[in-house]
Amino acid sequence: MERSWTINGRFLAQPLTGVQRYAFEIVRALDELLVERPFLARGLKIDLLAPAEARIPSLKAICTQVITPMRGHLWEQTALATQVRGGLLSLCNTGPLGIRKQILCIHDVNTRTYPQSYSLPFRLLYGTMLPVLGRRVATVATVSHYSAGELVRHRICKPAKVVVIPNGHEHAASWRPRHSPRTAAVAGRDTIVVIGSAIPHKNTALIIGMAERLAAVGLRIAVVGMSDARVFRAAGREVAASNVTWLGRLSDDELAALLQDCLCLAFPSFVEGFGLPPLEAMATGCPVIVSNRASLPEICAGAALYASPDDAEAWFDRFMRVRNMPDVRETMIGLGRARASNFRWRTSAVRYLEAMAALDGLTAPSTERIAGFIA
Repeated sequence: MERSWTINGRFLAQPLTGVQRYAFEIVRALDELLVERPFLARGLKIDLLAPAEARIPSLKAICTQVITPMRGHLWEQTALATQVRGGLLSLCNTGPLGIRKQILCIHDVNTRTYPQSYSLPFRLLYGTMLPVLGRRVATVATVSHYSAGELVRHRICKPAKVVVIPNGHEHAASWRPRHSPRTAAVAGRDTIVVIGSAIPHKNTALIIGMAERLAAVGLRIAVVGMSDARVFRAAGREVAASNVTWLGRLSDDELAALLQDCLCLAFPSFVEGFGLPPLEAMATGCPVIVSNRASLPEICAGAALYASPDDAEAWFDRFMRVRNMPDVRETMIGLGRARASNFRWRTSAVRYLEAMAALDGLTAPSTERIAGFIA
């Protein structure tokens, strides 16, 4: 039985965030499975169609093609839509409105749950597209049970259409920790790492606002992803503490080195569809302190310490516990590595193969579904 699927490669021309990381890693894992030819991949041909200026990955079994000079939503709704043969796998929140045999991964509905993080045009676009896509596509994937519940609660799609296919950890476990001068200068057991973002729901300002109090007990803050404090000054917050270092974007290897040589990662988001940075930190052996909201308790389970995203006192207490109780920190490292190992890109890729097979009318033998190609 010959089966054809196309992967929506729009993400290959986008900046790398957690959503694009998800797509990259799922595609790589699918490619490896196609080489191995398990039952679910027999007779299956997958093409990856990408827009101009795409970063083309090196793949063995998936054929990649760049089509037309267009980009963005226009490319997705026109050029891509006319080239799809068979089914379509769209991994980054949007896809062609006219293709029904489509598996669409919607990572979150944060535009509904935390609208102040997004511009009005962006909210209007997603507010219009997602419900239409949710009704039309055959299968909606998402990355956590929390997000699945939110998709149903906001009437994006019906429960029977949703499948949970989470992120994996292997990419972070394969990083090679290597300090640069800027990370080496701030590394140490007195450093709290924060993934900085100007987006309000990420709540970076909570930790930055604690800078003076943390300095008084000998702790400092390393902000990854932002190179300066202009966004906080623009919001009327003065950030002049000498114990805050703005590192900007880091390579994966730099980030791994910093995470391994710090006190902990602080992740105080109000809402997340999944929360990839804590999983990456756990995979590299870094203790994590996270918000007790949204998907984070589901993902981190008993491997993290928790605090309310609007309770600075609770965060200070958790920081002190990790700093002053070395046995707690060591226990968290072990629990974190074990927890991260439960999330595997290969397992998630198998789930996508199962979803494709179901839409093609193919059912895997029960023995393969249970044991095959997940190990």
